[in-house]
Parts: sequence; structure tokens; C-alpha cells
Amino acid sequence: MDQSWLLPPSAHELVPPGHLAHFVRDTVREALDLSAILAAFDEERGYPPYRPGMMVALLLYACCRGVYSSRQIARACEERVDFMAVTGLQRPDFRTVAAFRRRHLPALADLFGQVLRLCRAAGLVRLGHVAIGGTKLKANASRHKAMSYGRMAQAEAALAAEVSRWLGEAEAADAEEDARHGPDRRGDEMPDWVADKARRLARIRAAKAALEAEAAAPPAPDGEDGPGPSSGMRRQGRPLRAKGGGPPNRAQRNFTDPHSRIQPTRDGFMQGYNAQAAVDAESQVIVAQRLVSGPADHPRLVPLIDQVRDRCGRRPREVSADAGFCTEANLAAAQERRIAAYIPSGRARHGEAKPLAMAMAARLRRAGRRSRYRLRKQTVEPVFGQMKHARGFRPFLLRGLDKVRGEWALLCTAHNLLKLARAAAA
Repeated sequence: MDQSWLLPPSAHELVPPGHLAHFVRDTVREALDLSAILAAFDEERGYPPYRPGMMVALLLYACCRGVYSSRQIARACEERVDFMAVTGLQRPDFRTVAAFRRRHLPALADLFGQVLRLCRAAGLVRLGHVAIGGTKLKANASRHKAMSYGRMAQAEAALAAEVSRWLGEAEAADAEEDARHGPDRRGDEMPDWVADKARRLARIRAAKAALEAEAAAPPAPDGEDGPGPSSGMRRQGRPLRAKGGGPPNRAQRNFTDPHSRIQPTRDGFMQGYNAQAAVDAESQVIVAQRLVSGPADHPRLVPLIDQVRDRCGRRPREVSADAGFCTEANLAAAQERRIAAYIPSGRARHGEAKPLAMAMAARLRRAGRRSRYRLRKQTVEPVFGQMKHARGFRPFLLRGLDKVRGEWALLCTAHNLLKLARAAAA
């Protein structure tokens, strides 16, 4: 233990040949275009002490190993030899890791397309059968930090009266505060216990105004690219409004992450986002990914199919998805694109004719256990299980729709890198 090394160790010798750390580091150095990140460093002054390529490899390798927090990544650079093999024994602190990820998140998200092209070149993407699914992921916010519009109206009046009373008491105590605080302070500063209530009142009023503005605007379509309607502003695809045209009392807005929405799950409800992926059945490579705020899945089927075409150059021959993606419009869109769809019919609304869904149900019933629909569960669900359980990702670390989308894209990129590494080692 006390013997000194005559020569410094080589990073290539820290882990065995063929280790994932070597693969991720070399892939980033040799196969990925990082010009979008390098272009941000356009002068020598303030040049980064760590090479951007090393930082990209570090973030991707950390995702592959289920390490997501910037503090945990920095600690791993000091304690784990596999991380040292990626960084070349360099030790960026957690502020550097967090700042790099935050600054270059859009460029990091774009690496998904480059890694997917590498998977295609390796023969991992066949597009014979693509399974589409969605999973709910918890936001970096608690659903208990959301407030309904009805409670906002009650709390606003109560808080306004309380703040007004406290401000009056503060004014009456000016003389006493002057004597107690001395000449260095005016003595009429607003006390902290008043400021906290005032700030909460301001946040409630801002959230209330946002819901009222959303209610006054034309209803946003389900498939839009933005955050979409707030929780409680829509039911079964139809907008909900109060009698006076304002938001209903059940409409909610979260104070911590306003873009997140209430998501139904098997275990109840969570404050989070709805992440979707299209996965190739041949090798479980993610060929398209998308993340939205709304809990509904069906508006996202066609955008995912078209994204597969844009990224891979052609459409899949077959597509399977669960009942949440089944609508007449989606089945018709699959027919127009000459894609064999395997999507079980969902619950039909009263009086709604669903001839395509009925034909799909009969088709799946005739095939029984031999139906191609059986591939869905063994293709897309394991991918979500590997991300959430095997690599322990939950909840999101960032807040806001754009940042969370970048984080989801980074996760999908790491998943495809693992598939590529396994194929290279075979």
C-alpha cells in the first residue's frame, strides 16, 4: 500500500479491454460530431479547463451507469476507476458538470440522432416491427405543491386580508423598530414572516391569472408541441370551462414546475410528464422518442411514426401500441402510410362509430396468441423497465418542458449506446 508508482498509470489500464467506459469514450471522440458544443467556445479567454468531448463522454457514461446527479457524477470521478477511465483521471466538480449539462442540453439532446445513425450502420435497426409505448415519469415537483383554481380564489382572499392586517401592524411598529434596530436600519423593513406570506400571495395570483388566461384563449389541441392544457382544463378530449367562461374550480397549476401535469398511474396520480418511445423489435433500439405534458397517448402516435421515417429514411412495416393509442384517426393514418398496425381498440364513447377499431379488434381476436401484437410488450416495456428500474431513473432532475425533453433525449441516447456497445462486443 505504501509503495510509490515509478510511472503514472494509463487511463487505458484502469479497466479491462472491452469495458463500456472505453467504448463510450472512444465513440464520443471518434464517431460523434460535437461541433454544436465546440462552437460555444469561440475564444481563448475563458476556455474550459476540461475538454468538451470528455464532458460529453462523462455525461453519457453516467447515464449508462444510472448515475444522474451532478454531485454523484463528481463523486464517481474521484472514487470509481471506470469513471476515471472516461475522464483520464480528471475530476470536474459538480458545479462544472451541472453547468455544462445545463448550457449544452439542446446539443446533447441532438446526439440521439447521431447515435441512432450508428445503430443503423451496425445493422441494429430493421424497422420490421416497431413497438410504441408511453410511460409516466415523475417531475421534479410534488403534486401537493399544486393548487386548484377554487382553492386559489379562497386562499387569495384570506391571504390578502392577512397580509393587509400584518402590514398595518408593521406600520404601527415603526417607532419600536427604530429604537430596536438602531440608526443603521430604517426600522420599517417588512419582516420576513410578512414577506413569505406576501410572496405566496403573489405566486397564487400569478397562477390564478395564468389559468384565467388559458381559459380565455381558444382551446389548445391535444397534439400541440407545447405544454398543453393544464390539469383539470380538459376531460375526454373536450375543454372544460366554468359557467362564466373562466377556468373550472378543479383546474390545477403547479408552483414548482408549471409545465408538469397530473398523470394517472396504476398506483394513483403523480405530478410528472408523459414520455414515449418507438422501439425496434429486432434489438430494442429506440428509433423515435418524444415527451409531452399531457397524459393522453393517442395524439402522439402519428408524430412518432413520422419521426421514425425522418430519422431512419423509411417507415416501419409494422407498428404495435397499446389501447391508449387507438383512435379512428390513428388507424386511418396507419392505413394511409401503408403500415400494418396492431393496436387494440379502446373504450368507445356513447354513440361513436368506430368501424376501423372494430375491424382491428376482430383481427386481433382471430389471431389470438399468434398475433403480432404480442411483440409490443416484449419490445417497448423492457426499455422503460431498464431505464426506470435497472438504471434507476426517477424523477427528472430538471424543470420545464424544454429541459425535461432534453433530459429524456439524453436517456434514450444512453440506452442506444448500451445496445451499440453490446453489439460491438458480440
